[in-house]
Amino acid sequence: MERDPLTEKVFCDGFYKPFGEVTAADARRRSEELGEAGGWGPLARVAGVALAWRELADELRQTGSGCVSELDPATALSFAKRVWAVPPGGSLL
Repeated sequence: MERDPLTEKVFCDGFYKPFGEVTAADARRRSEELGEAGGWGPLARVAGVALAWRELADELRQTGSGCVSELDPATALSFAKRVWAVPPGGSLL
C-alpha cells in the first residue's frame, strides 16, 4: 500500500513535521541547510535535493499556498519525490 506523501515526516528546523505542513519558509531553510552540506563528490546528489527544496519554496510563494497540502495534488506529489519526502525507490534503506 502506497503511503500518502503529505503525511510523510520531513526534517525542518530541528524537528520532523508532515510534508503537507511544510511552508515556503520551511522549504527555503531546508534548501539552505542542504546547500551548505556540499555539492561535489559523494554529496553531489544533495545539491539536486537542495535545489528542489528551493523550487518548492518558490512554488509555494508563487501560488500563494500557505503549505504543501494547499498545492495541486500532482504538484505536491512531484515535489515530494524531488525533495525525497518520498525516498527514491520508496525506502531509505
